[in-house]
Amino acid sequence: MKPNSVPPFAELISDCHRSAVHLEMRDVYGVASESDDFAEWQVRGEISPESVTRRRPWLDLVRETVGRGVVMRRARIVSIPASDYIRYEHAGTYLNAEAGELIRWLPRRDAARLALPGADLWLFDDRLIRFGHFSGDGASAGHELCDDPAVVKLCADAFESVWERATPHERFVV
Repeated sequence: MKPNSVPPFAELISDCHRSAVHLEMRDVYGVASESDDFAEWQVRGEISPESVTRRRPWLDLVRETVGRGVVMRRARIVSIPASDYIRYEHAGTYLNAEAGELIRWLPRRDAARLALPGADLWLFDDRLIRFGHFSGDGASAGHELCDDPAVVKLCADAFESVWERATPHERFVV
């Protein structure tokens, strides 16, 4: 499927029935929708009430999805010491956890011996992958869908390998 024809995330997750897993492997994301939040965090050192309000659509989507019985897991592979962006992500992850996401963190050094895909991804019900592509500075460069069984297996195995080694959010210190 061509990157510009990928359905919106909300549509993909609404068709999910059992599990949605997200593998993040970058130390910096330059996603436009987070720029205000990140800038505020850099000044304040904490997640602002305005940031919580801006995140509400995502948090509501997570609550609705988990409420339907879908298990949502997110694993982040990060460099240590952590970048400012990762420290910002860590500061706001409690909101995702409160909404029902399970989140774990793996230092990049501990991932060195794992076979990993070349892009961040969401895997829906072990049947469909949405790869996220990014430019060098972390800006979104589009998405791509894949349902090739061999690629799905590779990505599912990679995620599980990361998940087994990673530390739950509540115990991970950046």
